[in-house]
Amino acid sequence: MGMTSSVDTVAELAGVSVSTVSRALRNVPGISEETRKRVQRIARELGYVPSIAGSRLATGKTRTVAIVTPSLSKWFFGQVLAAAGSVMREAGYDVLLYELADEATRGRFFDGPALPGRADGVLILALQPTPAELEALTEQGLPLAVLGSEQPGVPCVRVEDRDAGRSAVRHLLNLGHERIAFIGIEQAAGNTLGGVPPAQRLLGYRDALSEAALDHRPEYEVFEENTTAGGSSAMARLLCAEIPPTAVFVASDEMAFGVLGTLRGAGISVPGDMSVVGFDNHELSGLLDLTTMDHSVTRQGAEAARLLVSALQASETSETTLMVPATLVVRGSTAPPRPLRTRTYSPTKTHNHLTETA
Repeated sequence: MGMTSSVDTVAELAGVSVSTVSRALRNVPGISEETRKRVQRIARELGYVPSIAGSRLATGKTRTVAIVTPSLSKWFFGQVLAAAGSVMREAGYDVLLYELADEATRGRFFDGPALPGRADGVLILALQPTPAELEALTEQGLPLAVLGSEQPGVPCVRVEDRDAGRSAVRHLLNLGHERIAFIGIEQAAGNTLGGVPPAQRLLGYRDALSEAALDHRPEYEVFEENTTAGGSSAMARLLCAEIPPTAVFVASDEMAFGVLGTLRGAGISVPGDMSVVGFDNHELSGLLDLTTMDHSVTRQGAEAARLLVSALQASETSETTLMVPATLVVRGSTAPPRPLRTRTYSPTKTHNHLTETA
């Protein structure tokens, strides 16, 4: 049929609108099975193949979603993006990625009408969007979903980070530790990464200590950038404390890897002299035998994508907050402090603040 096999011809012969043809050929819900089959049969007979551009013009839909992230290089975001992308592809959507790694890029993205005509909806990862930024997107008529924070009126997925921090520290308390330090994530100036989860983990650490009636020791709270080098530097600072801790809860596994490196370099055994708990269940944490909090990173990405698909397919957005639990994964980096593990003291050995016994 050549050029005459247009979407208009199919619509005319089927006795339906152009947008109904487009939906029938893409198996989008909302039309009867009888109409869908009739349109598909006529299109087949005419040899009509819908072009992507044509279907976009007919429906005003791009079948594309934008995923906005503060970083593409971090393990966490790689895992989330892979899981979210898989759900989006299964639902028939392509993915546009936007890395808003600094304030200038972030400002340009939210200030300019970057997305209409390019994406049908937006998934925002860990950026803690401001009310003005959310309004800028909703004014463009774009359904939204958010991962890592709770936003009024927006479907979101987040972790009970405060509870997770509390659980990590309770594990150390239950082993008998009292001198427990916290290594937290310091946000560099101009960093776009939302700081709510790391701050919640710190509050969980403090909650657990106060539950155990232990004094808050500011010198045991150290903050560095979220890298292996940051964790290494933070641990070195804690080892300079007048009375060093016997255990440390670290706000990310990547930082915990640096902690383990510093301890090994200083000849301090883990868990013999120092217990370490991380946060993430990074794929390398098993290899390094790190006790950590698993917060279902791939599930977070998949659930956030499902919320966005629901928002795209529904006529109105439902406000859904999905809480993902974090669970303790016990490995070999935590044990009771030495004095509680053995009662035999060797008088021939000198003992320091970390080791009470050989």
